Amino acid sequence: MLWILCLGFCGLLPHTQADPGALLRLGMDVMNQVQSAMDESHILEKMAAEAGKKRPGVKPIKGLTNLKVKDVKLPVIALSFIPGVGIFQCVSTGMTITGKSFMGGNMEIIVVLNITATNRLLQDEETGLPTFKSEGCEVILVSVKTNLPSNMLPKVVNKFLDSTLHKVLPDLMCPAIDAVLVYVNRKWANLNAAMPVGQMGTVKYVLTSIPTATASYIQVDFSPVVQQQEGNAIQLADAGEALEFPKDYATGSSQLLLSAAFLTAELALLQKSFDVTVRDRMIGELPPQTTKTLAGFIPEVAEAYPKPKPLVTQIRINKPPKVTMKMGKSLLLLHGTLEMLAARRRGRAPVSIFLLEAHFNLKVQYSVREDRLQMATSLDRLLSLSRVSSSIGTFNEKELTGFITDYLREAYIPVINDVLQVGLPLPDILDMNYNLAELDMVENALVLDLKLD
Repeated sequence: MLWILCLGFCGLLPHTQADPGALLRLGMDVMNQVQSAMDESHILEKMAAEAGKKRPGVKPIKGLTNLKVKDVKLPVIALSFIPGVGIFQCVSTGMTITGKSFMGGNMEIIVVLNITATNRLLQDEETGLPTFKSEGCEVILVSVKTNLPSNMLPKVVNKFLDSTLHKVLPDLMCPAIDAVLVYVNRKWANLNAAMPVGQMGTVKYVLTSIPTATASYIQVDFSPVVQQQEGNAIQLADAGEALEFPKDYATGSSQLLLSAAFLTAELALLQKSFDVTVRDRMIGELPPQTTKTLAGFIPEVAEAYPKPKPLVTQIRINKPPKVTMKMGKSLLLLHGTLEMLAARRRGRAPVSIFLLEAHFNLKVQYSVREDRLQMATSLDRLLSLSRVSSSIGTFNEKELTGFITDYLREAYIPVINDVLQVGLPLPDILDMNYNLAELDMVENALVLDLKLD
Protein backbone atom coordinates (compact mmCIF):
# COMPACT_ATOMS: atom_id res chain seq x y z
CA MET A 1 0.00 0.00 0.00
CA LEU A 2 1.14 3.54 -0.72
CA TRP A 3 3.52 2.42 -3.41
CA ILE A 4 3.07 5.62 -5.25
CA LEU A 5 5.88 6.26 -7.61
CA CYS A 6 8.68 4.12 -6.35
CA LEU A 7 10.82 5.32 -9.16
CA GLY A 8 14.08 4.68 -10.89
CA PHE A 9 16.22 5.66 -8.02
CA CYS A 10 18.71 7.63 -10.09
CA GLY A 11 21.33 9.52 -8.17
CA LEU A 12 20.19 8.10 -4.84
CA LEU A 13 23.42 6.87 -3.29
CA PRO A 14 27.09 6.65 -4.24
CA HIS A 15 28.17 3.20 -5.38
CA THR A 16 29.62 0.92 -2.73
CA GLN A 17 31.44 -2.36 -3.06
CA ALA A 18 29.41 -4.30 -0.52
CA ASP A 19 27.65 -7.37 -1.80
CA PRO A 20 23.88 -7.17 -1.38
CA GLY A 21 22.35 -9.47 1.21
CA ALA A 22 18.81 -8.75 0.07
CA LEU A 23 17.20 -7.76 -3.22
CA LEU A 24 13.81 -6.15 -3.78
CA ARG A 25 12.10 -6.14 -7.16
CA LEU A 26 9.08 -3.89 -7.53
CA GLY A 27 6.78 -4.65 -10.44
CA MET A 28 3.78 -2.79 -11.74
CA ASP A 29 1.50 -5.06 -9.71
CA VAL A 30 2.68 -3.19 -6.62
CA MET A 31 3.07 0.20 -8.28
CA ASN A 32 -0.55 0.27 -9.37
CA GLN A 33 -1.54 0.60 -5.73
CA VAL A 34 -0.81 4.33 -6.14
CA GLN A 35 -4.59 4.75 -6.43
CA SER A 36 -4.96 4.04 -2.72
CA ALA A 37 -2.36 6.64 -1.82
CA MET A 38 -4.30 9.41 -3.54
CA ASP A 39 -7.56 8.14 -2.05
CA GLU A 40 -6.16 8.01 1.49
CA SER A 41 -4.55 11.43 1.31
CA HIS A 42 -7.74 13.07 -0.08
CA ILE A 43 -5.44 15.48 -1.86
CA LEU A 44 -7.77 16.41 -4.70
CA GLU A 45 -10.61 17.18 -2.33
CA LYS A 46 -8.30 19.33 -0.19
CA MET A 47 -7.04 21.17 -3.25
CA ALA A 48 -10.62 21.78 -4.34
CA ALA A 49 -11.44 23.25 -0.93
CA GLU A 50 -8.45 25.58 -1.18
CA ALA A 51 -9.26 26.72 -4.73
CA GLY A 52 -11.48 29.63 -3.73
CA LYS A 53 -9.22 30.99 -1.00
CA LYS A 54 -6.89 33.90 -1.56
CA ARG A 55 -3.30 32.74 -1.80
CA PRO A 56 -0.19 34.95 -1.62
CA GLY A 57 1.28 35.64 -5.04
CA VAL A 58 -1.71 34.26 -6.97
CA LYS A 59 -3.63 36.85 -8.98
CA PRO A 60 -7.42 36.65 -9.22
CA ILE A 61 -8.87 35.39 -12.51
CA LYS A 62 -10.20 38.14 -14.69
CA GLY A 63 -13.87 37.66 -15.48
CA LEU A 64 -14.51 35.01 -12.80
CA THR A 65 -15.19 35.67 -9.12
CA ASN A 66 -16.23 33.52 -6.13
CA LEU A 67 -14.29 30.62 -7.63
CA LYS A 68 -15.15 27.19 -6.23
CA VAL A 69 -14.37 23.63 -7.27
CA LYS A 70 -16.76 20.76 -6.57
CA ASP A 71 -17.72 17.27 -7.72
CA VAL A 72 -14.14 16.06 -8.01
CA LYS A 73 -14.16 12.63 -9.62
CA LEU A 74 -12.22 9.71 -8.21
CA PRO A 75 -8.90 9.79 -10.05
CA VAL A 76 -7.81 6.96 -12.33
CA ILE A 77 -4.04 6.59 -12.34
CA ALA A 78 -1.91 4.94 -15.00
CA LEU A 79 1.80 4.30 -14.52
CA SER A 80 4.50 3.11 -16.86
CA PHE A 81 8.18 2.48 -16.29
CA ILE A 82 10.77 4.67 -17.98
CA PRO A 83 13.99 2.59 -18.18
CA GLY A 84 16.86 4.36 -16.51
CA VAL A 85 14.64 7.21 -15.33
CA GLY A 86 11.66 6.12 -13.27
CA ILE A 87 7.93 6.19 -13.82
CA PHE A 88 5.65 8.23 -16.02
CA GLN A 89 2.37 9.04 -14.31
CA CYS A 90 -0.97 10.03 -15.76
CA VAL A 91 -3.89 10.97 -13.48
CA SER A 92 -7.30 11.20 -15.14
CA THR A 93 -10.01 13.03 -13.25
CA GLY A 94 -12.81 15.55 -13.62
CA MET A 95 -14.45 18.36 -11.67
CA THR A 96 -16.85 21.26 -11.82
CA ILE A 97 -15.57 24.83 -11.53
CA THR A 98 -18.16 27.42 -10.46
CA GLY A 99 -18.21 31.17 -9.99
CA LYS A 100 -19.65 34.49 -11.12
CA SER A 101 -18.88 35.09 -14.79
CA PHE A 102 -18.04 38.34 -16.50
CA MET A 103 -21.69 38.44 -17.62
CA GLY A 104 -22.88 38.59 -14.04
CA GLY A 105 -24.55 35.19 -13.84
CA ASN A 106 -23.56 31.93 -12.18
CA MET A 107 -21.20 29.92 -14.29
CA GLU A 108 -20.34 26.23 -14.30
CA ILE A 109 -17.46 24.67 -16.18
CA ILE A 110 -17.37 20.87 -16.22
CA VAL A 111 -13.92 19.60 -17.19
CA VAL A 112 -12.32 16.21 -17.75
CA LEU A 113 -8.55 16.31 -17.71
CA ASN A 114 -5.31 14.40 -17.48
CA ILE A 115 -2.38 15.36 -15.26
CA THR A 116 0.95 13.96 -16.42
CA ALA A 117 4.32 14.03 -14.70
CA THR A 118 7.62 12.23 -14.54
CA ASN A 119 8.61 11.34 -11.01
CA ARG A 120 12.10 10.78 -9.68
CA LEU A 121 13.42 9.56 -6.36
CA LEU A 122 16.28 11.58 -4.89
CA GLN A 123 18.15 11.36 -1.61
CA ASP A 124 17.38 13.82 1.14
CA GLU A 125 20.67 15.43 2.05
CA GLU A 126 19.79 15.73 5.73
CA THR A 127 18.23 12.35 6.47
CA GLY A 128 19.74 10.22 3.73
CA LEU A 129 16.26 8.85 3.04
CA PRO A 130 14.69 8.59 -0.40
CA THR A 131 12.46 11.49 -1.36
CA PHE A 132 10.10 11.71 -4.33
CA LYS A 133 9.93 14.72 -6.65
CA SER A 134 7.77 15.32 -9.70
CA GLU A 135 9.05 16.90 -12.89
CA GLY A 136 7.36 18.37 -15.95
CA CYS A 137 3.80 18.43 -14.65
CA GLU A 138 1.26 19.24 -17.37
CA VAL A 139 -2.54 19.52 -17.38
CA ILE A 140 -4.21 18.32 -20.57
CA LEU A 141 -7.89 19.07 -21.17
CA VAL A 142 -9.92 16.14 -22.47
CA SER A 143 -13.35 17.82 -22.59
CA VAL A 144 -15.00 21.05 -21.42
CA LYS A 145 -18.68 21.85 -20.96
CA THR A 146 -20.18 25.11 -19.74
CA ASN A 147 -23.59 26.63 -19.01
CA LEU A 148 -22.79 29.89 -20.80
CA PRO A 149 -25.61 30.93 -23.17
CA SER A 150 -25.45 29.17 -26.51
CA ASN A 151 -26.04 32.46 -28.36
CA MET A 152 -22.68 33.85 -27.23
CA LEU A 153 -19.99 34.07 -29.85
CA PRO A 154 -17.98 30.81 -29.81
CA LYS A 155 -14.69 32.67 -30.07
CA VAL A 156 -15.52 34.78 -27.03
CA VAL A 157 -16.49 31.70 -25.02
CA ASN A 158 -13.48 29.68 -26.10
CA LYS A 159 -11.10 32.54 -25.36
CA PHE A 160 -12.59 33.01 -21.92
CA LEU A 161 -12.53 29.29 -21.09
CA ASP A 162 -9.01 28.88 -22.40
CA SER A 163 -7.77 31.82 -20.37
CA THR A 164 -9.65 30.75 -17.25
CA LEU A 165 -8.70 27.08 -17.30
CA HIS A 166 -5.05 27.69 -18.06
CA LYS A 167 -4.90 29.90 -14.99
CA VAL A 168 -6.91 27.66 -12.66
CA LEU A 169 -5.92 24.10 -13.49
CA PRO A 170 -2.09 24.06 -13.32
CA ASP A 171 -2.09 25.93 -9.99
CA LEU A 172 -4.80 23.60 -8.70
CA MET A 173 -3.72 20.18 -9.95
CA CYS A 174 0.09 20.15 -10.11
CA PRO A 175 0.42 20.95 -6.39
CA ALA A 176 -1.84 17.95 -5.81
CA ILE A 177 0.82 15.68 -7.32
CA ASP A 178 3.49 17.27 -5.13
CA ALA A 179 1.26 16.95 -2.07
CA VAL A 180 0.77 13.23 -2.67
CA LEU A 181 4.53 12.82 -2.89
CA VAL A 182 4.95 14.59 0.46
CA TYR A 183 2.36 12.22 1.90
CA VAL A 184 4.23 9.21 0.57
CA ASN A 185 7.67 10.49 1.55
CA ARG A 186 6.62 10.24 5.17
CA LYS A 187 6.24 6.50 4.61
CA TRP A 188 10.00 6.17 4.10
CA ALA A 189 10.75 7.46 7.59
CA ASN A 190 11.61 4.04 9.08
CA LEU A 191 13.50 2.61 6.11
CA ASN A 192 16.96 3.10 7.60
CA ALA A 193 15.89 2.59 11.21
CA ALA A 194 17.57 -0.14 13.25
CA MET A 195 15.02 -2.91 13.89
CA PRO A 196 15.49 -5.14 16.95
CA VAL A 197 16.05 -8.88 16.88
CA GLY A 198 14.87 -9.71 20.38
CA GLN A 199 17.26 -8.20 22.91
CA MET A 200 20.39 -9.39 21.14
CA GLY A 201 20.93 -6.82 18.39
CA THR A 202 19.49 -4.97 15.43
CA VAL A 203 19.15 -5.15 11.65
CA LYS A 204 19.23 -2.11 9.39
CA TYR A 205 18.51 -2.21 5.66
CA VAL A 206 20.98 0.03 3.83
CA LEU A 207 20.99 0.60 0.08
CA THR A 208 23.96 -0.99 -1.65
CA SER A 209 23.93 1.09 -4.81
CA ILE A 210 21.73 3.11 -7.10
CA PRO A 211 18.54 1.11 -7.73
CA THR A 212 17.78 0.25 -11.34
CA ALA A 213 14.64 0.94 -13.35
CA THR A 214 13.88 -1.33 -16.30
CA ALA A 215 10.92 -1.67 -18.63
CA SER A 216 9.31 -4.21 -16.25
CA TYR A 217 10.40 -3.45 -12.69
CA ILE A 218 12.63 -1.54 -10.32
CA GLN A 219 15.32 -3.42 -8.43
CA VAL A 220 16.67 -2.24 -5.09
CA ASP A 221 19.78 -3.87 -3.60
CA PHE A 222 20.33 -3.83 0.15
CA SER A 223 23.47 -4.40 2.18
CA PRO A 224 21.88 -5.08 5.59
CA VAL A 225 23.81 -4.04 8.68
CA VAL A 226 23.54 -6.69 11.40
CA GLN A 227 24.74 -5.33 14.73
CA GLN A 228 25.09 -6.92 18.14
CA GLN A 229 23.67 -5.18 21.17
CA GLU A 230 27.14 -4.17 22.30
CA GLY A 231 27.77 -2.49 18.97
CA ASN A 232 29.83 -5.02 17.03
CA ALA A 233 28.77 -5.55 13.43
CA ILE A 234 28.44 -9.08 12.06
CA GLN A 235 29.84 -9.36 8.56
CA LEU A 236 27.90 -11.27 5.93
CA ALA A 237 29.83 -14.19 4.49
CA ASP A 238 30.74 -14.04 0.81
CA ALA A 239 28.06 -16.03 -1.01
CA GLY A 240 30.48 -16.82 -3.84
CA GLU A 241 27.91 -16.19 -6.57
CA ALA A 242 25.94 -13.04 -7.28
CA LEU A 243 22.38 -13.07 -6.02
CA GLU A 244 19.77 -13.27 -8.76
CA PHE A 245 16.03 -13.58 -8.87
CA PRO A 246 14.74 -16.86 -10.33
CA LYS A 247 13.50 -16.50 -13.88
CA ASP A 248 10.17 -18.29 -13.43
CA TYR A 249 8.23 -15.40 -11.88
CA ALA A 250 5.69 -13.51 -13.97
CA THR A 251 6.92 -10.39 -15.75
CA GLY A 252 6.07 -7.31 -13.75
CA SER A 253 5.54 -9.16 -10.47
CA SER A 254 7.30 -8.23 -7.21
CA GLN A 255 9.64 -10.24 -5.01
CA LEU A 256 11.95 -9.87 -2.02
CA LEU A 257 15.02 -12.10 -1.96
CA LEU A 258 16.93 -12.77 1.28
CA SER A 259 20.29 -14.49 0.99
CA ALA A 260 21.25 -17.45 3.17
CA ALA A 261 24.32 -15.44 4.20
CA PHE A 262 22.10 -12.64 5.50
CA LEU A 263 19.91 -15.05 7.47
CA THR A 264 23.07 -16.64 8.88
CA ALA A 265 24.29 -13.24 10.09
CA GLU A 266 20.94 -12.52 11.74
CA LEU A 267 20.94 -15.86 13.56
CA ALA A 268 24.44 -15.12 14.84
CA LEU A 269 22.73 -12.49 17.02
CA LEU A 270 20.80 -15.30 18.69
CA GLN A 271 23.70 -17.74 19.12
CA LYS A 272 24.00 -17.23 22.89
CA SER A 273 20.29 -17.93 23.24
CA PHE A 274 20.87 -21.36 21.68
CA ASP A 275 22.89 -22.40 24.76
CA VAL A 276 20.72 -24.30 27.21
CA THR A 277 20.96 -26.10 30.55
CA VAL A 278 18.24 -28.69 31.18
CA ARG A 279 17.58 -30.04 34.67
CA ASP A 280 14.13 -31.55 34.11
CA ARG A 281 13.81 -35.20 35.08
CA MET A 282 10.86 -35.84 32.76
CA ILE A 283 10.92 -34.40 29.23
CA GLY A 284 8.24 -35.20 26.66
CA GLU A 285 8.33 -38.84 25.60
CA LEU A 286 11.86 -39.41 26.89
CA PRO A 287 12.61 -41.89 29.68
CA PRO A 288 13.53 -40.40 33.07
CA GLN A 289 16.70 -38.32 32.80
CA THR A 290 18.83 -40.20 35.33
CA THR A 291 22.16 -41.97 35.37
CA LYS A 292 20.23 -45.25 35.39
CA THR A 293 18.74 -44.46 31.95
CA LEU A 294 22.13 -43.37 30.66
CA ALA A 295 23.71 -46.61 31.93
CA GLY A 296 21.44 -48.52 29.56
CA PHE A 297 23.59 -47.14 26.74
CA ILE A 298 26.93 -46.84 28.52
CA PRO A 299 27.53 -49.56 31.18
CA GLU A 300 30.43 -47.54 32.61
CA VAL A 301 27.93 -45.06 34.04
CA ALA A 302 26.40 -47.73 36.29
CA GLU A 303 29.83 -48.51 37.72
CA ALA A 304 30.48 -44.84 38.53
CA TYR A 305 26.96 -44.19 39.83
CA PRO A 306 25.42 -47.36 41.31
CA LYS A 307 22.65 -45.21 42.82
CA PRO A 308 20.62 -43.31 40.21
CA LYS A 309 21.19 -39.57 40.12
CA PRO A 310 19.34 -36.93 38.11
CA LEU A 311 21.03 -35.74 34.97
CA VAL A 312 21.86 -32.15 34.07
CA THR A 313 22.45 -31.55 30.37
CA GLN A 314 24.27 -28.53 28.96
CA ILE A 315 24.33 -27.74 25.24
CA ARG A 316 26.63 -25.00 24.03
CA ILE A 317 26.78 -23.80 20.41
CA ASN A 318 30.41 -22.77 19.94
CA LYS A 319 30.32 -21.89 16.23
CA PRO A 320 27.95 -19.41 14.57
CA PRO A 321 24.79 -21.09 13.27
CA LYS A 322 24.74 -21.40 9.50
CA VAL A 323 21.74 -21.36 7.16
CA THR A 324 21.90 -23.26 3.88
CA MET A 325 19.39 -23.15 1.05
CA LYS A 326 18.69 -25.44 -1.83
CA MET A 327 15.65 -25.76 -4.03
CA GLY A 328 12.77 -26.52 -1.69
CA LYS A 329 14.93 -27.20 1.39
CA SER A 330 16.67 -25.15 4.05
CA LEU A 331 18.88 -26.37 6.89
CA LEU A 332 20.24 -24.77 10.03
CA LEU A 333 23.69 -26.20 10.80
CA LEU A 334 24.68 -26.25 14.48
CA HIS A 335 28.06 -27.20 15.88
CA GLY A 336 28.71 -27.30 19.60
CA THR A 337 29.14 -29.42 22.70
CA LEU A 338 26.79 -31.55 24.75
CA GLU A 339 27.76 -32.27 28.33
CA MET A 340 25.94 -34.59 30.73
CA LEU A 341 26.46 -34.14 34.43
CA ALA A 342 25.28 -35.96 37.55
CA ALA A 343 23.34 -33.72 39.92
CA ARG A 344 24.32 -33.58 43.59
CA ARG A 345 22.39 -32.63 46.70
CA ARG A 346 22.66 -29.63 48.98
CA GLY A 347 23.38 -27.18 46.22
CA ARG A 348 26.71 -28.65 45.29
CA ALA A 349 27.81 -28.29 41.69
CA PRO A 350 26.97 -31.24 39.42
CA VAL A 351 29.80 -33.53 38.30
CA SER A 352 30.60 -33.96 34.63
CA ILE A 353 30.11 -37.46 33.29
CA PHE A 354 31.25 -36.74 29.75
CA LEU A 355 31.58 -33.92 27.23
CA LEU A 356 30.79 -34.58 23.56
CA GLU A 357 31.32 -32.51 20.47
CA ALA A 358 28.15 -32.63 18.39
CA HIS A 359 27.30 -31.57 14.87
CA PHE A 360 23.64 -31.67 13.82
CA ASN A 361 21.28 -30.15 11.27
CA LEU A 362 17.78 -28.77 11.69
CA LYS A 363 15.20 -28.49 8.92
CA VAL A 364 13.78 -24.98 8.63
CA GLN A 365 10.30 -23.95 7.56
CA TYR A 366 9.63 -20.26 6.90
CA SER A 367 6.53 -18.13 7.25
CA VAL A 368 5.65 -14.46 7.64
CA ARG A 369 3.83 -12.78 10.49
CA GLU A 370 3.24 -9.07 9.97
CA ASP A 371 6.65 -7.55 9.18
CA ARG A 372 8.74 -10.46 10.49
CA LEU A 373 10.14 -13.60 8.93
CA GLN A 374 9.36 -16.57 11.15
CA MET A 375 11.38 -19.78 11.35
CA ALA A 376 10.33 -23.15 12.77
CA THR A 377 12.77 -26.04 13.02
CA SER A 378 12.72 -29.80 13.33
CA LEU A 379 15.61 -32.23 13.63
CA ASP A 380 17.05 -33.30 10.29
CA ARG A 381 19.80 -35.57 11.61
CA LEU A 382 22.66 -35.90 14.04
CA LEU A 383 25.77 -35.84 11.89
CA SER A 384 28.51 -36.69 14.35
CA LEU A 385 29.42 -37.24 17.98
CA SER A 386 32.97 -37.26 19.31
CA ARG A 387 34.20 -37.57 22.88
CA VAL A 388 36.09 -34.56 24.28
CA SER A 389 36.39 -35.67 27.90
CA SER A 390 35.01 -38.33 30.25
CA SER A 391 35.08 -39.00 34.00
CA ILE A 392 34.00 -42.63 33.50
CA GLY A 393 36.84 -43.71 31.22
CA THR A 394 36.68 -44.56 27.57
CA PHE A 395 33.42 -45.63 25.93
CA ASN A 396 31.95 -45.86 22.46
CA GLU A 397 30.09 -42.58 22.01
CA LYS A 398 28.33 -43.93 18.92
CA GLU A 399 26.22 -46.03 21.29
CA LEU A 400 24.65 -42.74 22.35
CA THR A 401 23.49 -41.72 18.85
CA GLY A 402 19.87 -42.80 19.32
CA PHE A 403 19.69 -41.42 22.86
CA ILE A 404 21.14 -38.03 21.86
CA THR A 405 18.97 -37.84 18.73
CA ASP A 406 15.82 -38.33 20.80
CA TYR A 407 17.09 -35.86 23.37
CA LEU A 408 17.69 -33.15 20.78
CA ARG A 409 14.26 -33.71 19.27
CA GLU A 410 12.34 -33.66 22.57
CA ALA A 411 14.36 -31.30 24.75
CA TYR A 412 16.44 -29.01 22.56
CA ILE A 413 14.41 -28.25 19.43
CA PRO A 414 11.50 -26.74 21.41
CA VAL A 415 13.96 -24.32 23.04
CA ILE A 416 15.33 -23.28 19.65
CA ASN A 417 11.83 -22.69 18.30
CA ASP A 418 10.96 -20.54 21.29
CA VAL A 419 14.06 -18.42 20.65
CA LEU A 420 13.19 -18.05 16.96
CA GLN A 421 9.75 -16.66 17.74
CA VAL A 422 11.30 -13.17 17.94
CA GLY A 423 11.26 -13.19 14.12
CA LEU A 424 13.66 -11.55 11.71
CA PRO A 425 12.65 -8.04 10.54
CA LEU A 426 11.74 -7.39 6.90
CA PRO A 427 12.42 -4.03 5.22
CA ASP A 428 9.91 -1.34 6.15
CA ILE A 429 9.13 0.02 2.68
CA LEU A 430 6.05 2.16 2.16
CA ASP A 431 3.84 0.12 4.48
CA MET A 432 4.36 -3.09 2.53
CA ASN A 433 2.10 -5.91 3.72
CA TYR A 434 4.12 -9.15 3.70
CA ASN A 435 1.42 -11.37 5.15
CA LEU A 436 0.20 -12.63 1.77
CA ALA A 437 3.66 -13.38 0.39
CA GLU A 438 4.35 -16.86 -0.97
CA LEU A 439 7.73 -18.24 0.11
CA ASP A 440 10.10 -20.27 -2.05
CA MET A 441 13.48 -21.74 -1.15
CA VAL A 442 15.98 -21.51 -4.00
CA GLU A 443 19.75 -21.90 -4.28
CA ASN A 444 21.34 -19.86 -1.46
CA ALA A 445 18.28 -17.67 -0.92
CA LEU A 446 14.71 -17.36 0.28
CA VAL A 447 12.28 -15.60 -2.06
CA LEU A 448 9.09 -13.87 -0.92
CA ASP A 449 6.73 -13.58 -3.87
CA LEU A 450 4.81 -10.47 -2.85
CA LYS A 451 1.04 -10.57 -3.22
CA LEU A 452 -1.53 -7.85 -2.76
CA ASP A 453 -4.67 -10.01 -2.38
